[in-house]
Amino acid sequence: MLDIDKLIEEMTLEEKAGLCSGSDMWHTKPVKRLGLPAIKMSDGPHGMRTFNEEGKVIPAICFPTGSALAASFDVGLLESIGAALGETARATGVHTVLGPSVNMKRSPLCGRNFEYLSEDPYVAGELGSALARGIQSKGVGACPKHFAANNQETNRMSVNAIVDERSLREIYLSAFEMIVKKASPHTMMCSYNRINGTYACENKHILDDILRKEWGYDGIVMTDWSAMNKRPKALAAGLELEMPTSYGENDRLIAEAVRSGALSMDILDEAVRRLLTWIDRELEGTADAEADYDKEVQRALARDAAARCAVLLKNDGTLPLRWGDKIAFIGGFADKPRFEGGGSSHVNVTDAVSALAFSRDIPNISYAEGFNTEDDLADCVLLAEAVRVASEADTAVIFAGLPNSFESEGHDRSTLAIPESQNRLIEAVCAVQPRTVVVFHAGSPVYMPWRGDVSAILYMYLGGQEVGSAAIDLLFGDKNPSGKLAETFPLRLEDTSCYIDFPETGYDVNYAEGIYIGYRWYDKRKIPVEYPFGFGLSYTTFAYMNMRLSSDRIIDTDTLTVYIDVQNTGTRAGNEIVQLYVQPCEGKILQRPVKELKGFKKLSLKPGEVGVAVFELDKRSFAGYNPGLSDWYVESGNYVIRAGSSSVDLLLSESVFIESTTKLPILYSDYMTVGDLWDCDLDVDEALELMKTKQADLSAVGLSPDQIARDSHMEEVKRGMPIHATVSMSERDMKKVYEALYRINGLEGKENIPL
Repeated sequence: MLDIDKLIEEMTLEEKAGLCSGSDMWHTKPVKRLGLPAIKMSDGPHGMRTFNEEGKVIPAICFPTGSALAASFDVGLLESIGAALGETARATGVHTVLGPSVNMKRSPLCGRNFEYLSEDPYVAGELGSALARGIQSKGVGACPKHFAANNQETNRMSVNAIVDERSLREIYLSAFEMIVKKASPHTMMCSYNRINGTYACENKHILDDILRKEWGYDGIVMTDWSAMNKRPKALAAGLELEMPTSYGENDRLIAEAVRSGALSMDILDEAVRRLLTWIDRELEGTADAEADYDKEVQRALARDAAARCAVLLKNDGTLPLRWGDKIAFIGGFADKPRFEGGGSSHVNVTDAVSALAFSRDIPNISYAEGFNTEDDLADCVLLAEAVRVASEADTAVIFAGLPNSFESEGHDRSTLAIPESQNRLIEAVCAVQPRTVVVFHAGSPVYMPWRGDVSAILYMYLGGQEVGSAAIDLLFGDKNPSGKLAETFPLRLEDTSCYIDFPETGYDVNYAEGIYIGYRWYDKRKIPVEYPFGFGLSYTTFAYMNMRLSSDRIIDTDTLTVYIDVQNTGTRAGNEIVQLYVQPCEGKILQRPVKELKGFKKLSLKPGEVGVAVFELDKRSFAGYNPGLSDWYVESGNYVIRAGSSSVDLLLSESVFIESTTKLPILYSDYMTVGDLWDCDLDVDEALELMKTKQADLSAVGLSPDQIARDSHMEEVKRGMPIHATVSMSERDMKKVYEALYRINGLEGKENIPL
């Protein structure tokens, strides 16, 4: 172990400043004079992308990308994949894995959505925590990214995300908070963008006030690659490490700032202490690093994962395919599947498996290319051959998908449409073959104008290098699809919550939709969708029954336990993802979504078997973030617990009354209305006493609800009247009114504070 205090004492100012930036693209600076080695980092949210000493990419196993992994809703699976990433990291000399990626899917057009987990912060937080725990179980560090509000690729290095505090807390920071508290990641990567005018790398509110002081984070924060703005300011805000190297320029700025007094040596020493603690932790974890890992075991895991992540969107009984039938495989993705996105997460694989190659031992399978996977132009010759092959088969399986150029880090998509050549092919095949199945490869939602015409749709997402073998497992029924959508598929781009504001081509992006992204938006606006959040079919059926609550009345500091019975009513074994939503009470303090996901459990059931899904709901499960309180708040009232197989198929519900233990600190002011006074927690008699007025006087100016209740119209008029306006309708002394307001607010003796 490192003697951190001694190292800090012995390091020069220049060595301390130098430790705060990389030595090259992937390593920290060593301090050879003191025997301090470098730490190596590598991209790896779904597969290691690291380099050998010659600068060549080392081949590795590519697992399903984030959008696919989220569709599994499988905490255990993601922890296993995280452990596999950790094993690969150790074998390739990597100390910290740059992942998972947990930014919210504000728009389905974000070019990096294939790498992100969900539109829902609870899903992203639970599954991101599992990945981080798995990675760190092998002694290497995890690095959740990109903190925060990195929701578009257009102008990502300069764009200013204008987000209100409540939306930040409930939507864009929540997944990171869960990962910090459930997985204790060694590092955190800040995003490129500005947040409310300040770059993420130097945003003290985000990095220090929230991340460290509120959440208790004890790791380091590093930049995304080349995301540094003003180095001394970033260090003071709580960012320890700049990556990659700045070739000494920013090290010099740190040293100069310390010498001039612009930056405290204490701040630099604290940053160095955190960096040394991180380095010590990573060196200790990888001290006995294994020389290699079992690639075949990881390939088997990748194949199993790809099958668990696939979502069956439609099936009229055509699937699973019948062994021995004449099957036509159509589409270039059958031969060369698209299984990952472009950019920093791209994994170098040596032997990706295609469905066509994996099915060579299955009799009666023919193949036609049908379309060019990288071209939108229809090829009449390819189309005609595909139609002929389909017409001669018992079933046609079209392997369609988005081209590589559509989804990549660095740019956003411009449309939800797929290449028209593929739409034309699917329509032509459906015209001659009533049993047509579409297997789709993409990292995010697409328009499916043909979904009413085809017999089945199997959405493989970007399923990693084993997506081909997994597709065959699912098509022929060796495995039962169990994935559910962790994002909403809209019918129109115009229906999306940020259609007007995404992507902003200038530098300011207004998050005008607030907390209403994904299903929260479609629920609130009652907008129909192509496929709802949480949707996914199976080759078997399930029945939900007998929801029980541990109590029908609790206070907000209690935990509520929910039990739900689920039975496999079909003839095949299968997995069902039970989803639990909370419908808030009709409160007066915060506007809330119609419902929010607060739990999910995956049950593996044999035919006829009954399983029990158990959920624990705490205060945060019922709370919204109250900016006035600067904390999470549960309003007293009746909450409905709802459960089912998707966000729109919630057959079970039970109510619980929750009593809030938090009394809101109401600031009584002269613009406070009469209705506000009536609705506040303050007892009416107490209010009368504090204001030292008579009931008759109060009634004369409309402050008594008892008198006005007889006239509902006048009641509404008086409810909206500010207190200061009541003075003009009476002989009340305004000075006495203000004195009473100060007493109510506990501000006696502080009359210089304006109300």
